[in-house]
Amino acid sequence: MAQRRAKIPSILLCLGMGLGVAVPSSQAADESLEYQVKAAFLLNFVKFVEWPASAFPEPDSPISICILGADPFGKTLDQLIAGESVNGRKLAVERLKRTPPPKNCQVLFLSKVEREIDKSLPALGPGVLTVGEGDNFVREGGMIGFIIENRRVRFDINQSAAEKAELKLSSKLLSVARSVEK
Repeated sequence: MAQRRAKIPSILLCLGMGLGVAVPSSQAADESLEYQVKAAFLLNFVKFVEWPASAFPEPDSPISICILGADPFGKTLDQLIAGESVNGRKLAVERLKRTPPPKNCQVLFLSKVEREIDKSLPALGPGVLTVGEGDNFVREGGMIGFIIENRRVRFDINQSAAEKAELKLSSKLLSVARSVEK
């Protein structure tokens, strides 16, 4: 376990610098490492987004990272955020079967098997950072879309969707995106 913890900071450092992480060649290892990297990105995204106070039910509410549909992360995301806080707020992970009510989630990850993206996004209301997978996610109104490019996890950003949701994305986050739609 200590060895695994030692690897996580180096992955986070690479991600923070925008270098991405190469994905190995076997498919099982691909998915495992791919979702470890995506989990680290989710944690980092939280650090570079500013939410309006209205996005939280209470002043001391945690930042909830919600996974809608199938959970590709397993325990990885839970382990990464354990004991973490951002801007004085603890982090929490929730797994959902249907679109959450307003203020329930501050980050919503829609797995690639979640097909009703166009129906889910408008129901969220302001204050929710939406993260998904594939080239079309940001074109369909999602805010951050994971892409595999040259065996590396990268991401695109739909800045106007974030602004409509009253979220402020750090220029540091925007600068490491593969592309930013304005």
